[in-house]
Amino acid sequence: MKGENILIREDELIKRMEQGDQSAADELMSRYYPEILRYCIWHAPNQGLAEDATQEVFLKAIRYFDHYRHKGKFKAFLYQIARNTCIDMQRKKWLTDVSIEGMVDQFEYVEEGFEAVHENLQLRQMVSSLAKHQQEIIILRYSQELSLREIAQIVDLPLRTVQSQLRSALKKLKKALKGGKNEKFIR
Repeated sequence: MKGENILIREDELIKRMEQGDQSAADELMSRYYPEILRYCIWHAPNQGLAEDATQEVFLKAIRYFDHYRHKGKFKAFLYQIARNTCIDMQRKKWLTDVSIEGMVDQFEYVEEGFEAVHENLQLRQMVSSLAKHQQEIIILRYSQELSLREIAQIVDLPLRTVQSQLRSALKKLKKALKGGKNEKFIR
C-alpha cells in the first residue's frame, strides 16, 4: 500500500513537472537524493566527488526530462543517469585504486546512508574485487535495494543475464569470505 502511494505521488509530481512546476521538480529530486548519493558513494573515491556526481545526476535529469516518457520508472531513469555520470566522472578524474584506510576519515559526516557505508568498508573492498559489471549489479541490488527487473533496465541487460551475474558475483564473495581473505568482515 505504501509503495502504491509513493508511485501515485510520483505520478502527480511528474505531471506537474511536465507543466513546468519547479516545486514539483524540487520535491521529486529531494525524494531520491539520499538514494542517488548513496549510489554515488559506492563509485566515488571520496564524499566530495560523490556529492558532485549526485548534483550532476539531478542537473542532467532536469536537462533531459523532455526525453523521459513516464511509465512509472522515474527511479530507473535516475539510476541510468547516475550510472553513466559515475562512469564518465571515473574516466575523467577519479582514481581507480582507493585505499580503505584513506576513506575512513571521509565518512565522519553522518547522514542517512553514510553510516552504513562506513560500517561496511570491508564489503566495499570485496565488491571492488569483482568485475565491473558484477560490482554494479551487487551495488544496485544490495546497497540500493532495487529489484532485478529495475537493475536489468538500468544496466540494459536481459533479466536472466542479471540473475546469472548476481549468482556468480555472490558465489565469488562467498568464496572470498570462506577463504578467510576478509575475516574481519565475517561477524
